[in-house]
Amino acid sequence: MQDNSFDISNRRYIGSKAKLIKWIFENLNLENIESICDIFAGSGVIASNFTKKPQIKNIILNDLLCSNELIYSAFFLGQNINFKPLLELTNLFNNKLDLKPNYFSDNFSDKFFSYNDCLKIGSIREYIAFLQIDDISKNILLASLIYSMDKIANTVGHYEAYRKSHIPQDKFVFKLIKPIKHNKTIQIYRQNANNLAKEIKADLIFIDPPYNSRQYSRFYHIYENLVEWKKPKLSGIALKPIANNMSEYCRSNASKELENLIANLKCKKIALTYNNTYNSKSKSSQNKISFSEIENILKQKGKVTIKEKKHNYFNTGKTKFNDHKEYLFIVEVK
Repeated sequence: MQDNSFDISNRRYIGSKAKLIKWIFENLNLENIESICDIFAGSGVIASNFTKKPQIKNIILNDLLCSNELIYSAFFLGQNINFKPLLELTNLFNNKLDLKPNYFSDNFSDKFFSYNDCLKIGSIREYIAFLQIDDISKNILLASLIYSMDKIANTVGHYEAYRKSHIPQDKFVFKLIKPIKHNKTIQIYRQNANNLAKEIKADLIFIDPPYNSRQYSRFYHIYENLVEWKKPKLSGIALKPIANNMSEYCRSNASKELENLIANLKCKKIALTYNNTYNSKSKSSQNKISFSEIENILKQKGKVTIKEKKHNYFNTGKTKFNDHKEYLFIVEVK
């Protein structure tokens, strides 16, 4: 394993709770909690922290994005994989790979990445596509490619746009991710959370839904494109494919979606995080569910305790958020 390999928290991700983990877990009483479900798992950092808790035996992760599902597989299921051939491939990718024009260089050059870096990224992706290896090893390589791209991308943390004032430089280096060592039973899903809620049960269900109208599948369309590798036709300044995997939590009926989700949960405890970006000047940044709506929906399920913390919001644009706070709603289910 490389000394400088990527941990699961080493990528930029909108709404990531990486900087809030200590506060969240200080306020979570895990007594009599042996199973958890992170039903909007996002970056995966919350679920990764549950692997450190000895009393937790079963962990369920779910997300709509293909790229996140793959990343969970790599980090949570990859601990027993033989890394020797992956290290050999790392050396090949960085030093000896035959680089040819490809789908990636044809579309994304000198926008999100330099032309030479796009040659490398696309050539590596083509090489991985034809490798005859087990699925988890392939997922580790693809997750590593995503993390290596994120490290140098000419963006502010997503692919809704690229920084036009910057000229991308040749900086790409392929590095491997470091799978999480644990002794838990892991289940990974890529489903609509409201549908999955009807199928699973867990002692604690952690909920961190999208907050506003910005769709994650559009923010991270390049990673979705890279993972699926169907090479679709692209359009617009951000070079997006046709919309897919769109969340109802980013639309006007978000509160109804949350109400339906909570009603169908089978658990002892619920933990829900949300922030107070209600007064943003940008409509796309304004929260879709009000504080009172969340509180009233959760009260139907049990006793609600609310914690709050001042937090610097991961803002990917120029919108200013004053007095930004993160809320943690904890429900003891009746």
